[in-house]
Amino acid sequence: MNRIKSYIAVAALASMVACSSEKSWEVAPPPSEDKGEVVGNASVWVTSGSKGRLFQKLDDVDIYSASTSSGTSITVDFSEKYQSIDGYGAALTGSSAYMIKNGLSTAKRAELLTQLFDPNSGIGISYLRLTIGASDFSLSDFTYNDLSAGQTDPEMSQFSIAKDKEEVVPVLKEILEVNPDIKIMASPWSAPAWMKSNNSLGGGSLESEWYGAYALYLAKYIEAYASEGIHIDAITVQNEPLHETSGYPTMKMEAEEQLVFIRDYLGPLFEEHSLTTKVILYDHNFDRADYPITILEDADVRKYVAGSAFHAYAGSVGSMSQVHFAQPDMGLYFTEVSGGEWATDFGSNLQWMMTNIFIGTGKNWSKNALLWNLALNENHGPTNGGCQDCRGVVTIKSDQSVAYNEEYYALAHMSKFVRPGAERVKSTLQGGQGIEHIAFINEDGSKVLVLFNSNATTVNADVLVGENQFSVALEGASAVTLLWE
Repeated sequence: MNRIKSYIAVAALASMVACSSEKSWEVAPPPSEDKGEVVGNASVWVTSGSKGRLFQKLDDVDIYSASTSSGTSITVDFSEKYQSIDGYGAALTGSSAYMIKNGLSTAKRAELLTQLFDPNSGIGISYLRLTIGASDFSLSDFTYNDLSAGQTDPEMSQFSIAKDKEEVVPVLKEILEVNPDIKIMASPWSAPAWMKSNNSLGGGSLESEWYGAYALYLAKYIEAYASEGIHIDAITVQNEPLHETSGYPTMKMEAEEQLVFIRDYLGPLFEEHSLTTKVILYDHNFDRADYPITILEDADVRKYVAGSAFHAYAGSVGSMSQVHFAQPDMGLYFTEVSGGEWATDFGSNLQWMMTNIFIGTGKNWSKNALLWNLALNENHGPTNGGCQDCRGVVTIKSDQSVAYNEEYYALAHMSKFVRPGAERVKSTLQGGQGIEHIAFINEDGSKVLVLFNSNATTVNADVLVGENQFSVALEGASAVTLLWE
């Protein structure tokens, strides 16, 4: 990963966020008589930048049969729908799987997995990313077809996912027991060294003579996981294809190379093997929207591609909309960002993640939002080169206790309420500023509004939905999720 230790200048946002520990939640004033009769209620969940409330459920608010406001309001229009949602989650890296399997007792592991993946008693994570072979968060460098110098295996006769069966596969099977419907995306960091220009996992590029062999390698991966009862919903063709280093597995793949590889090798081979796994382009930073757009201009490659994926270590989230409006029939996915010791202020991190990643990517057409490591230890590892001070969604400590980090709370505000199959709908802010907002309707008809108040002080806001409305007090520098029928 090309780590830019900034959370995209998250430190610059710190001064914008007031996180007084003395501030308490202020209940919205009771509605006036002209708001009509009570016709329902909405549940309210809050995480404050001050840590005064951490994903805390408050008393329900009443919904009234009126639709007027003279102050700050958010109007939600469920008749205007946008993209469907695949889910929210993080990456089950080799390091994360190792910590979950070996850092916890059976009972504590079950407790953590329930908290993370159960949509009723936990936060209901619904999407995971895997690494195809090793990444910078694995126990060692490896692929599924490592050979001695000078050897080749174009038929993949020596292909094996034995390494993944040590931790990743067993943990995945336990997760599937908690949430059998979870979606899984997988991304390679490098092809086997014998296929590459430098005969190394670190850096280099895929030699064109091995395009067919590498396509078979990826197909074999999907089939091997299927034999374990694990369906891979999507793959990205290459993690961070414009970054290469010798320090951990990476592989350069320019847009033209990715186009040819998918169009002439991977796509036809998936068809031949009757694989329905989605193929997703790019999987790198916001700053190069031209990469996927260039590939999608080829009419022959489009039939094999489901969309494009982005990371947040450079550029701005609006690039996703640039790709959407260039290719509106293609999906968009957000697949990686990490917090770390370069940005340790809880309130600033919460604001950045909510406004840029969870609300920001959704409003820019993303079908998901995934963070990086699901779990790491107290030393930010185990690591395999690359980032040495990244933060997991949770931290598993040596005494088997678990710390739930700001990534967990930001993720929870989406994953528990916005379920796979939900559709984003129109929401509009009126009469105020500094309120980030995004709204959804789930397949079961339940409605969700996620807000972040970037102001330092409490804002009383009305939520207007058709002929009904309700009021909520948004504490300064806090995330709020509202759920109603």
